[in-house]
Amino acid sequence: MQNNLLIAVSDDLGLLQGKSTVFREKIRWAEEIFMKKLTILHSNDMHGDFLAEQIDENLVGGVSMLSGYISKVRAEEKNVIYAIAGDMFRGSIIDAEYKGISTIEIMNALSPDIVTLGNHEIDYGIAHLLFIEKCAQFPIINANLYIKTNGSRLFSPYKIMEIDGMKILFIGIITELVLAQAKQDPLIGSLIDTWDAAKEVGRICNAYRAVDIDFTVLLTHIGYEQDIELAKLLKPEWGVDLIIGGHSHTFMDQPVCVNNILIAHAGTGTDVIGHFDIIVDTDKNSVASYEWRLVPINDSHCPRDLQLEALIEKYKEATDKKYAHIVTRFSRVLTHPQRNTETALGNLFADIFRESLGLDIMLMASGSIRNEKLGVLVSYRDLVECFPYDDEVYMIKIDGAKFKRMMTYMLRDEAFLGETEFYQLSEGLKLVYSKADKCLESISYMGKDMKDKDTFTVGLQSFHFSNLESFFGISLAEAEELQKAKIISTSSLDVVEEYLNKHHLLDRTVEGRITIKD
Repeated sequence: MQNNLLIAVSDDLGLLQGKSTVFREKIRWAEEIFMKKLTILHSNDMHGDFLAEQIDENLVGGVSMLSGYISKVRAEEKNVIYAIAGDMFRGSIIDAEYKGISTIEIMNALSPDIVTLGNHEIDYGIAHLLFIEKCAQFPIINANLYIKTNGSRLFSPYKIMEIDGMKILFIGIITELVLAQAKQDPLIGSLIDTWDAAKEVGRICNAYRAVDIDFTVLLTHIGYEQDIELAKLLKPEWGVDLIIGGHSHTFMDQPVCVNNILIAHAGTGTDVIGHFDIIVDTDKNSVASYEWRLVPINDSHCPRDLQLEALIEKYKEATDKKYAHIVTRFSRVLTHPQRNTETALGNLFADIFRESLGLDIMLMASGSIRNEKLGVLVSYRDLVECFPYDDEVYMIKIDGAKFKRMMTYMLRDEAFLGETEFYQLSEGLKLVYSKADKCLESISYMGKDMKDKDTFTVGLQSFHFSNLESFFGISLAEAEELQKAKIISTSSLDVVEEYLNKHHLLDRTVEGRITIKD
């Protein structure tokens, strides 16, 4: 019908040359039918950032004012969709204490229209995630998680929304890092895998071509660089118009356009929200024009949602009673500004495990330290928010040759791009790595060059032990050649808390445990 209307307008052109006003009115009438405005608001990597903060003169962030802004836009605009591109979980005591159930209740109050999974949605286990999905009053989509034995998807892969006569297709894609997390689930994790994302997008788009989809959005949690690579692989015939992404915590000035597909991320937390105003050409099923901005969430223009505040306060009061006590005092604030470099806070955590558990070496995962700084006073709340992973610690016994292989693999190019894990080294280890030559130039332990036949006990958190091959390039069989791996602590949080309770005015510096050349 739409094409017939355009043909009718076009056929009238010769008859209307002397009647330009009438012709323009017909064109305006056709544009009203085919050109429709769509507003898409989007967040990603919220990580339990529920509470507002006082910064200078302004109250900034928090889901109360985020909800207020979304409600304001919904009241002002006709066609509004609010989407979340993964990682609602982790980062706050409120989330950790209730294992995500509190987060789902808060998100239900926030009322997103569509959500895709992030890797931290898997942190409490696949089975728990499936339970949490049942608590959600909004659709959660994912196209590339499935059960190997029968090919069944764990979640609905897509959602078609109908709004103002438009059909909008959303498809959810998650990062392959979810596989590493899923391996910790002894019953279900080993059955989870990811399909090739681009192939899966094509399969879904092809299946719904006949439905006359007006606009197609990929809601991804794979990171900015991977979104670019994904966009390059998508065939134009599949009709993908927009990728709304997360995982890499990327702040953007404007969306990028790759393979005629717009890509947008909205940083992290609740301090900002992405805001698209899109004119959709429903005849060509494409973007006719758009405007995008990263909107700050603060009290200068965002009303507060008092009912949502009351819900959060209920959880905050309960957690304050448990988490408010002081654990220790540092001599100064210790920082962890980025994951793929040696940090003062990373050195302290690595040393705590080494000393407490009697290890030769602790490989402390940078990603397990979630905050950029800690101290001077350290409350239990601060500690748990900074170090939320209360997993087991494994000990393996390794010779010098294998340890050098592990460190070389850990320092591959992907580590500096933020695409894999990076580790902080405990006291006594020093290494020099050449990025240009992709090799270790030197590695020493307690001031002596490490020999291939030297042996060391090495500590790893269970998540990282479960992914030895992915993160260190060695198999479990190789890691257990000298001695079977064993659990030496059932609670990594207990280890840290106990040490900090007994030690005060602690300090660490960046002392050259890891030196990267070139």
